[in-house]
Amino acid sequence: MKSETEYLTFNIPARMGFENITPKVEEVVRKSGVKEGLVLCNAMHITASVFINDDESGLHEDYKKWLEKLAPFDASPQTYAHNRTGEDNADAHMKRQIMGREVVVAITKGKLDFGPWEQIFYGEFDGRRPKRVLIKVIGE
Repeated sequence: MKSETEYLTFNIPARMGFENITPKVEEVVRKSGVKEGLVLCNAMHITASVFINDDESGLHEDYKKWLEKLAPFDASPQTYAHNRTGEDNADAHMKRQIMGREVVVAITKGKLDFGPWEQIFYGEFDGRRPKRVLIKVIGE
């Protein structure tokens, strides 16, 4: 069995944003030499996400609006108990919970085995500082 591990670092300049990381994941898969297996991508920070969806800007704007309705940013300790600890990012933790921590994608014939329009994204909910994503490829 072969394996390859890489870490990607992101520093999204806005509080919330999405970046298509599919080409970076494809490069790690290619470098691994795995033809049949799996790739795991996970955000290593509790205020960030990795998810699969369509690379369509309107959808990404819809996500931002929807997430902000579900867990609006409010740094005050009156709204979120978490913010009573001196933090101001309780909303980011909740947004991450909704969007998910990780994805696993099959590798078939050396390529990511996606459905139509599927792409892998990094989602940031408390940006403006470096954060990492783990890419782990395993297989034959």
